Formats: sequence, C-alpha cells, structure tokens
Amino acid sequence: MEIFFSLLLAALPLVAADKPNIIVILADDMGYSDLGCYGSEIETPNLDALAVNGLRFTNFYNTSRCCPTRAALLTGLYSHQAGVGAMTKDEGKPGYRGKLNRNCATIAEVLRPAGYTTLMTGKWHVGAGQGLNPPDRGFYLNRHRIEPPDDLYVTDDFTDQAIGFIDEAVTETI
Repeated sequence: MEIFFSLLLAALPLVAADKPNIIVILADDMGYSDLGCYGSEIETPNLDALAVNGLRFTNFYNTSRCCPTRAALLTGLYSHQAGVGAMTKDEGKPGYRGKLNRNCATIAEVLRPAGYTTLMTGKWHVGAGQGLNPPDRGFYLNRHRIEPPDDLYVTDDFTDQAIGFIDEAVTETI
C-alpha cells in the first residue's frame, strides 16, 4: 500500500517541559481503519507507537479532497470558513478563494506565540504568493528549498525533512 504523507506539522516547545510536543500527520488516500491502532491488518508499527502515548482522533470530518481537508485541519474551521471550499482555484466567492483567508488563524499562528517551534513539510496547497506561504501563516522558514529530481519518492523526502526539523528543534532546546 502506498501512502503519500502530504503534511506534517510539528510544534515543539522551546523551553518548558510542561507543554506537550505536538505532531500532526495528514495522509492522503488513507482510510480510518488503515492503521494498526484502529484495527487494520496492515502493519503500521511506527504510527501505532505514536498512537499509544498520543492523542488519536476518532471523529474528524474531511471533504474527501486534499486542499479543503488541509485547510480545515490547519485552522479548525470548516474549509469554506477558511476560504478553501474547493481546491486552489479562486472562484470569486468568499468560501471558494482557493487560499486561507485572514479571518482564520492557523494552528501555527496560535502555537508559535505560546512558545512553540512550528514546522511543516509536505504539500501546502492552501495559498501561494506574498503573505500566503507557510512562513506567513506562522511556520518557521525552511531555509532549504528543494527542487526534487524526477526519481525522488517524495514520501521518503518529506519524512527525512520532518525528522531533520524535529532533530534540529530538539538540539536547539537542549
């Protein structure tokens, strides 16, 4: 089974041990019961290990499309309220602008002022251009823009980037 991990958000506290570490993984084309921790026969030991000591969603609604689901997860709002009711095309209507609007805050915009290091890797697809990119919506700037070769398996690359971000954040807090 091929799973394309499209977004990983990590929010790691810079100092205080009383704040929990938060990692959110959004996987495209994956069903609720495709993970071992939800009863699948498919072995997912690493994700199952995270689930043992973490929070597992048991009631999350999505739009069956990647961009609106990502907007809802990033903001905690219905995708139309966030401005991404369909995909990235601007359809000229408030709920269908194809980008996160300024009437909503992202999880990173809320956690960063609380002392978290907010990182992401993977597909963004909720707005591009001035004021719309991940650093503009609360995520720290990825200093290394990657132009992948044609034979790159992006799931591995996103995973490697996420591990690097987390290792770097942990090293900075020690």
